Amino acid sequence: MGIYAITGGATGIGDAVKNRLRTQGHEVLVIDIKSADIQADLSSEEGRGWANSELARIAVDGLDGFVACAGLGPHVMPYSLITRVNYFGAKASVEGARDLVAQKNGAIVVVSSTSAVFDYEDNFLTLLHEDKEEEACAAADKLDGQTAYGAAKYALTHWMRQHSAAYAAGGVRMNAIAPGYTNTPLNAMAQASSEYAAAIAAYKASIPIGFAGEPEDQASAVCYLLSPEARFICGSVLFVDGGSDAQMRPGEF
Repeated sequence: MGIYAITGGATGIGDAVKNRLRTQGHEVLVIDIKSADIQADLSSEEGRGWANSELARIAVDGLDGFVACAGLGPHVMPYSLITRVNYFGAKASVEGARDLVAQKNGAIVVVSSTSAVFDYEDNFLTLLHEDKEEEACAAADKLDGQTAYGAAKYALTHWMRQHSAAYAAGGVRMNAIAPGYTNTPLNAMAQASSEYAAAIAAYKASIPIGFAGEPEDQASAVCYLLSPEARFICGSVLFVDGGSDAQMRPGEF
């Protein structure tokens, strides 16, 4: 059996991934702001550094896999907090786990979103790509929540694609899943807000397969990408969305 680590493993999709891996007999280390083996705030450089150093201390013999799942929804304010966690925190956690996963020729899965496929403001994306965190966060606070969220997921997915070949050369397969609407506590909070309730209800009603996803649906995809069965899959984005992306962008893949 293997040893895995996951950020955001206390609730939602991360919790489902954790439970599925543990049911398979694996050891799972959870990194989260609460209810975690490593309690850390990934919105700050200090928290990211602490999480990475603690993970290296505990998983001294390496990791079979790592999942970057921690994230905030578009309803969270300030919007700069979304940027700090969903992009800079996620990227830093993957970079911190890279050598540990390489020790076991393991796999990394990044949790993206179907929101990552849309067009976003170029200057904001440039600040993200150039790792100008403070400037990017200042820009995020002038945007709306959905743009801050989607652009961060876009930038993270773009970063994964850019670095997947180099990671593979070092023995690490890296991929992403792009969840569609999934019944998580985070999404329930967004749906309860007056700003997003109508849009979310319409989106859920439009899902081609006829129902919203559950955390376990996402966990199944993550665990597959972590497994040896996915040994030839690298740098890919797996849409786990009930057909929503194909419906919105039928001419693109």
